[in-house]
Amino acid sequence: MRPAWWKEALVYQIYPRSFKDSNGDGIGDLNGILEKLDYLADLGVDVIWLSPIYDSPNDDNGYDIRDYRRIMAEFGTMADFERLL
Repeated sequence: MRPAWWKEALVYQIYPRSFKDSNGDGIGDLNGILEKLDYLADLGVDVIWLSPIYDSPNDDNGYDIRDYRRIMAEFGTMADFERLL
């Protein structure tokens, strides 16, 4: 019997705001993560765990989500997220 995949997977958490800025505004974003997927794969990452990216008043670093159906504008768009997914 094989162990559950998650017991041996390499999980890499990304805090998008500080990970990689792709548009020069000083804030990391989803496209910045997309730009680094090959690097993460080279590290052997199996799973990416994203810190909150949903629309938020940002009083609690994005954990105070206002709308689960919208991406925080500074991180990109739903289309950006769908490309990442």
